[in-house]
Amino acid sequence: QVQLVESGGGLVQAGGSLRLSCAASGRTFSSYGMGWFRQAPGKEREFVAAINWSGGRAYYADSVKGRFTISRDNAKNTVYLQMKSLKPEDTAVYYCAASSRLGIMIGTALYEYWGQGTQVTVSS
Repeated sequence: QVQLVESGGGLVQAGGSLRLSCAASGRTFSSYGMGWFRQAPGKEREFVAAINWSGGRAYYADSVKGRFTISRDNAKNTVYLQMKSLKPEDTAVYYCAASSRLGIMIGTALYEYWGQGTQVTVSS
């Protein structure tokens, strides 16, 4: 069982940066592949980024590639999403998720555990 708590969201101007954090409970954080997803009003939840259990591999949606960086610190049971050059279209509730599959997972159905989400709003 894993419990996830996101933090770090907020209001930022276009071109700005934010770093999201997701703290996980439990002793087996390193046994999970982790992902970030987002959901804008009226839209489906979409994949943003994923990282494997060790942090050695990461994968990004085309819309954020080159602007966002996912990382993890297994000693701190935390996964991060560094967001730079933010755009108004990045506005959404951002969720972190954990998958018992150790690799890179893109589909929402492949993640068993979800956080409550943190709001990111980018003003133009």
